[in-house]
This record gives sequence, structure tokens and C-alpha cells, in this order.
Amino acid sequence: MNENSSKPIRVLGIDPAAAGPTGYAVIEQHGQNCRVVHFGAFQVAAKRQKSSPGAALQDIHGLLCDLIVRFKPDVIAVESIFTALNMKTALRLAEVRGVILLAAEQLTLRVHSYSPREVKACIAGYGHADKRQMQLMVKAQLGLEEIPEPSDAADALAVALCHLYTHRLEQRFGVTKQDMSGNGNRSSRRTSSMNRSATIASGMRI
Repeated sequence: MNENSSKPIRVLGIDPAAAGPTGYAVIEQHGQNCRVVHFGAFQVAAKRQKSSPGAALQDIHGLLCDLIVRFKPDVIAVESIFTALNMKTALRLAEVRGVILLAAEQLTLRVHSYSPREVKACIAGYGHADKRQMQLMVKAQLGLEEIPEPSDAADALAVALCHLYTHRLEQRFGVTKQDMSGNGNRSSRRTSSMNRSATIASGMRI
């Protein structure tokens, strides 16, 4: 995979879900411009989920493979598992995440993970932003005419956009994601500030 900043970068963002819809989004950055290619949310039918333990995972795997083949992303960005979740939900999300990693490996794509707090801090400037705030910020930053719906799709757009900001930081200033990692709101504010500074400095229009 080549993420050279002089070439278009297409990112497939994924917001995995334990039971609800799995959000997905494809956005592309070329030079100073960023555009939304496609987004949506996939809900496995209740009857299908009950048919067998792996049926929903199979459908999600099929969706991801179809999105990768159809839109040809350069990289996948996925929201990581929130550590405060209960065990049952965390295990379910881990299964979905495993399917994402499998599809990426089968189609030779690199996967980058971002915690919910990292994504919120990067996009909204606040690590505890609610879903409505995130939808409004995604709409504004991507220049969309309407608020992206459902919220799962907006979350996927946010994850993809977070990766583009982070990648721009690495390209512009040599700052890695590990350099920005840490705990608490102080780290979230620092990450958000650095991402915004990188965006302004690079002249990227969104």
C-alpha cells in the first residue's frame, strides 16, 4: 500500500457494531481537496442473526469485501473497542473486528485503529462529544449539504477523516500516532490541536 501524499488517498472507514448497524464510509483526499465517495450503514436482519452464530459475521465479511473491490481503498480505518464496554458487548465487537481484519488481510490492505476518544477529539475537539455533535462536525468539515444519516455512517465518516488528519500530521511534521497517544482529556485536546494545526498548515480544504 502506498500512502504517498502526492497521490490520491482513499480511505474506507468502519464503525463496527455489536448488534446495531455497522457504519461504513469511503472518502478520498487528493492534494488540498477531500471528498465523500460513498457512505451508509449495514444492518443484518434479525432472522439472519438468529439462523446461526456466524451468519451475521459472514454477511459483514461479504459487505467489506464488496466495498473493497468496488471502491478500491488504499487503507482501512476502524474504530477500536471501547474498554469500558461490558464483556458480552466487547466480545461481540471483537468478533466483528476480527472479520474486518480478515477481509483486509485477504485483500492486502493495512488497517489503522482509532479509539472513540481519539476520533471525537480529532473531529470535534472534545473526547466526549455526543453523536449529534459528531454528525454536525462531520457535515461541516466534509462540506456536506445535509447531516449524514444514520449516525453509524457519520461515525464511519469521522473515523476515515480522523485517519486522513493523522496521516497528514505524519507526512507534514513527522509526528506519529504513537507520539500523540496518551490518557485523559489533556491528551485528547493536544491531539485535536495538532490535527487542526496540521490541516491549516497544509492548506487542506474540506
